[in-house]
Amino acid sequence: MRTYGQAYRDLIRAYRGDFANAPDLVALPCDEDEVAQVLEWAAGEGVPVVPRGGGTSVVGGVEARFDGPSLCLDLSRMNRVLEVDPVSRAALVEAGACGPAVNESLPEGLQLRFFPQSYEFSTVGGWIATRAGGHFATFHTHIDDLVESVRAISPAGVWESRRLPGSGAGPSPDRWLLGSEGALGVITRAWLRVHERPTHKVSVPVRFAEWPAAVAAVHDLAQSGLYPSNCRLLDAREAALTSGGDGRHAVLIVGFESGDHPVDAWASRALEIVGAHGGVAGEARQDQAWKGAFTRMPYVRNAYPGMGVLAETVETAVTWDRFPALHEAVMAAMAEEAGTATCRLAYAYPDGPAPYYTILAPAVKGAEVEQWDELKQRVSDVVLRMGGTITHHHAVGRDHRPYYDRQRPDPFALALRAAKAALDPSGILNPGVLI
Repeated sequence: MRTYGQAYRDLIRAYRGDFANAPDLVALPCDEDEVAQVLEWAAGEGVPVVPRGGGTSVVGGVEARFDGPSLCLDLSRMNRVLEVDPVSRAALVEAGACGPAVNESLPEGLQLRFFPQSYEFSTVGGWIATRAGGHFATFHTHIDDLVESVRAISPAGVWESRRLPGSGAGPSPDRWLLGSEGALGVITRAWLRVHERPTHKVSVPVRFAEWPAAVAAVHDLAQSGLYPSNCRLLDAREAALTSGGDGRHAVLIVGFESGDHPVDAWASRALEIVGAHGGVAGEARQDQAWKGAFTRMPYVRNAYPGMGVLAETVETAVTWDRFPALHEAVMAAMAEEAGTATCRLAYAYPDGPAPYYTILAPAVKGAEVEQWDELKQRVSDVVLRMGGTITHHHAVGRDHRPYYDRQRPDPFALALRAAKAALDPSGILNPGVLI
């Protein structure tokens, strides 16, 4: 149960009964003292430690993909909301708490507005360690935007930042832990910003006959300053597969929400903007269909190995001026695999979109992992060559490591290695991710 994450190559190997990388030991600490005891023992014995939350990594971030013994540090018992500050609207949450558990523990009227597709199972510590993307398609897109402070345990000691709404005091200690993937310390708790539960909502699907017009509409909406909570554009194929589309029209789902005021005026202005590009507003029924498909997809995907289907997703972010060329190149690279490739713009920033690509293709029986690896390399090379990031919200892990090495500046890599050596001198913390 603790060998793999949830990548397609993980599902295939588990389906085939291949658990060669299973951890030799599992530790289930109940508090920070026990986390520190585990790290002290592991450092003394030279046993690598792989922190684990909900195990939903799709990039090999929780797999002991190295020689020698390993220990899985399962934080699922550290799952409480420890404190709530209703004045500042923040909650102190342990790292092993999953999304539903957090929101069920908050006072009525407050909610952690962070809903990644893995919301049911992924954890607070995992969100922070991977810089996960959540509910909002604009503005507050990453968990970064909801973190007030973070506490972690490393072999060198405790790392805890001060609770602040913002600070200009040097490089941010929170930013060092955001995206650290367990390599610099074990995240144990965090103060997270919470919001009023929305009482005013508007959500409308908009159809476009042409993909370029739909992209232009998202561009203008992203630069309008309206900041819709939902601004997800599905190409015609994705709309047909996931929301009952007719296969001929792209569908843009535009939504606004607030716990304070009606949002109809914002929605009306948004529809004016997208209407200027030929968008035709539809009924909410199609919007609800897409939400249901989005929630069910991880369950459906688990059946792919038995169906003989290869599945892969690639997500990135790129500036608007580079997006058309990147999109054309990625779709061409995916077309080399005999299957169906789709795209949605999952997030929209004023300076660029975060496209999310999916391919479903016939699997080569017995060689699915090799087939997946070749496809992953082909498309990832294209993404970097066309100016995109290797990941917008899926993290680096072990699968993206070679491409992350190419993306980051060399002096920063030197600094990261130095930080790793200072905080983890025995090199036991999740070896193989980031560096």
